[in-house]
Amino acid sequence: MNMFTTYIRTLLAAGTLFSSLKAATIPSAYELLSTSRAYVAAKSPPLPVGIALCSNPDSRFICDARTGTGVPPVSVAEWTLQGDGNRDFYDVSLVDGFNLPMSITNDRGCPTADCPVDLDAICPAELGGPTDANGALLGCNSVCTANLDGNPADSANCCSGSHNTLETCPSSGVRDYNFFKSNCPNSYAYAFDEPGGTALFTCDSGVLADYTLTFCP
Repeated sequence: MNMFTTYIRTLLAAGTLFSSLKAATIPSAYELLSTSRAYVAAKSPPLPVGIALCSNPDSRFICDARTGTGVPPVSVAEWTLQGDGNRDFYDVSLVDGFNLPMSITNDRGCPTADCPVDLDAICPAELGGPTDANGALLGCNSVCTANLDGNPADSANCCSGSHNTLETCPSSGVRDYNFFKSNCPNSYAYAFDEPGGTALFTCDSGVLADYTLTFCP
C-alpha cells in the first residue's frame, strides 16, 4: 500500500557532493509524516518529526536554519502523492536555480522528469552562484535567485507581486527562460511552466509506483 499522504520536497544545497550515493528509491513502504514541512520516514522505526532530509550526519547537505530547506541555487525534486484525481504529481524544478543534474523515474512506465545536463558548466555569467576554493562554479542561479531586476517582491522574473499569475508572468517575460528550458525541457524552468505539459508530470496513484531520484544521471 502506498502510504504517502502529502507532499515531498527534496532540496540539495550548492556544493553538495555525492561520493557514494547515486540514486535514492522511494518505495511505497515509506510514508510522509503530516507536518508543516515534508519529512520522509521509514514506517519502522519512524523518524521523529523535525528530521529534515537535508540533516545528514556527515553535513553533506546545507540547510536553511529557518526553513530546513536547501540554500539556492539548488536543484529541486518535488512530489505530491495521492493528489487530485487520485494522481501522483512530480517534477524537477529549476525555479530555485541548479546545482546538480537529477532525474525522477518510476517502475510503472509513467513519464520521466529530469534535468540531466550539467548547467554549471554552461551557466551564464550573470547567473553564476558560489564557487569552490579553485574557482569552480558550484551552482547556477535562476533569474529570480540572482535578483537581476533588484525587486524580488514585485518581479517578472520571480512571478511575484503584480506578476503573480500566469497571465501577468508569461515565460516570454522571464529573463534566461530559454537557457533553462532548452537544456532541461522536462523540468520547471519558471514558476508557471505547467501549461506546456513538460514541467509537471502525473502517474495514476492506483498503480502504486515506486519513484527513483537519481543524481547525475
